[in-house]
Amino acid sequence: MIAPGLIISAPASGSGKTTLTLGLLAALRDRGLNVQPFKSGPDYIDPGFHGAAAGRDSVNLDTWAMDAAMIGGLIAGTAGAEDADLIVAEGSMGLFDGVLAPGAQGNGSSASLAALTGWPVVLVLDCSGQAQSAAAVAKGFAAMQADVRIAGVVLNKVASPRHAAMLRAGMQQVGIEVLGALPRQQEVELPSRHLGLVQAGEQADMPRILERAARFVEENVDLDRLISLAGATRAKGPDGRITPPGQRIALARDGAFSFVYPHQLAGWRRAGAEILPFAPLNDEAPDDSADTCWLPGGYPELHAGELAAAQSFRAGLNRFAETRRVHGECGGYMAMGAALIDKAGTRHAMAGLLGLVTSYETRKMHLGYRLATLGADMPGHGAGARLRGHEFHYCTILDQPDAPLAEVVDAGGARVPETGSHRGNATGTFFHLIAEAEG
Repeated sequence: MIAPGLIISAPASGSGKTTLTLGLLAALRDRGLNVQPFKSGPDYIDPGFHGAAAGRDSVNLDTWAMDAAMIGGLIAGTAGAEDADLIVAEGSMGLFDGVLAPGAQGNGSSASLAALTGWPVVLVLDCSGQAQSAAAVAKGFAAMQADVRIAGVVLNKVASPRHAAMLRAGMQQVGIEVLGALPRQQEVELPSRHLGLVQAGEQADMPRILERAARFVEENVDLDRLISLAGATRAKGPDGRITPPGQRIALARDGAFSFVYPHQLAGWRRAGAEILPFAPLNDEAPDDSADTCWLPGGYPELHAGELAAAQSFRAGLNRFAETRRVHGECGGYMAMGAALIDKAGTRHAMAGLLGLVTSYETRKMHLGYRLATLGADMPGHGAGARLRGHEFHYCTILDQPDAPLAEVVDAGGARVPETGSHRGNATGTFFHLIAEAEG
């Protein structure tokens, strides 16, 4: 039986979703509950924090890139276990924020996931600078979409007991339940950088952060009431097909290459593939027994000097590519190129499998969903395959001389210049693959 669930969402980014989600996961775990976390949308960072707090992997669910069967299968496969008591999914951006053109199942918004799954929404409101007016915001969100139910609100950044009383009075007037009031505080704020929060694995004081978050939420949120509002999960279906890039996959995994969706790894293993991790930052080369090498995204720009000095890694990768396929996504693609220029303007030699030259000296944001039609083969997918993914980076492309790998458009159908490229056995894309597209 699939556990019941809730979605933690908000009117906008920066309202406190992650703080509340982490506190909930840690506090409920302290109570002995097994809570399965999920993340709405294409986010790598938040799921790492979820996993640290809940003690189990958090899985991305994306209505633009994944169809209903795939989403249902992922939920059933991770939250359908007998030991899962509750699902807590963290939304992305504002509740109704998504792209204009629908994708596989929706527009990628947290609301579209709520409508599909039946999970009620706990709305986190940043109440700084307002009192009873917050109720108008909550009422508008409750009335916006008939198939999205607001279970209640958690008031955040409450200045004083008097402020809380005014906020509660406004919510009572419009018939919206207050599930908690979080006072202003600094204890559980998490450091951030250009792609969001600093990753969970880089937080040396993570146990202390989670302990404080759990205590903070336990003291200020009615957890029993919140649990009681979880809704039955409607989404059901078999796992969507995920084609592994090989039978034995050498996978780069370290501080420079950490962006791998859990559902991809699980899908590869479910299809019978074996994953062989290696750490380029430790100057390790891909396992010679592998038939494919995969370099995921991450933060190569923060480790460009180390990668340039990793002679065994670079030489081993080049030997591997002489006879077998190597694919890189975003940061992995950059590391396969000729050079990467860091924010200080220093040029670092990369593996040289491709001619790509990228720079962080002049930052330019590239963000959004991507639909790619392959013009050439890549590991796991042949020419003509259509793939859904997401791109988010700040590098500038100075040179991309190799043949384009795909025709790539954004969610609205407009072509984007980041086509990826291929040369010999090497392929790379700036987008991170989420799912195969039909047709």
